[in-house]
Formats: sequence, C-alpha cells, structure tokens
Amino acid sequence: MPTSRADVATEHASRYLQQLCKHWAHKFPVEFDPHHGAIQLSLGRTVMDADDKALHIAVAADDAAALERLETVVADHIKRFAFREELTFDWQKAA
Repeated sequence: MPTSRADVATEHASRYLQQLCKHWAHKFPVEFDPHHGAIQLSLGRTVMDADDKALHIAVAADDAAALERLETVVADHIKRFAFREELTFDWQKAA
C-alpha cells in the first residue's frame, strides 16, 4: 500500500486538523481530538498530528494513482481552510 507524508508548517495545525475531520465526519469514518485525527476516505486513509509548529499528515491508498489523488484532495481542503496563510505541502513518498 503506497504511503506518503507531509509536514506543513503552521501555528494553526490543530484548527485545520479539527476542521478537516469535522468536514468529512458526515461522509466517512472519522476520529479526532485537538492533536490527532484519522479519516478513512474512499480513496484511502489520512492520519494527522498537530503540534505548535506544524500539521503532520500521512496518507495511504491502494495504488499510486489513488495516493496522488488523496494528496491533492487533502491539501486542497486544508488550503481552503487556511485561506489567510500560504501553506506548503511537500509530499514525501515512503520507500
């Protein structure tokens, strides 16, 4: 199962984690607290951890194409929540 991760620098990591989890809670299985969240989307699984300096995101999917799509969907949603700041998503594929 292909996986990748991104560490997104922001002081608002917990806010974005909770917003994304709440946003998808009506459609997908979601569990979260202010510092950790997991979402089982149809494309794959997203796990997030928030600290004072960054939002750490790990995604996993059944194949490379789904993984790439999941990276895009997650990043696009978080960017919409973070419209007041410019976030950078540098996805690193797992070996």
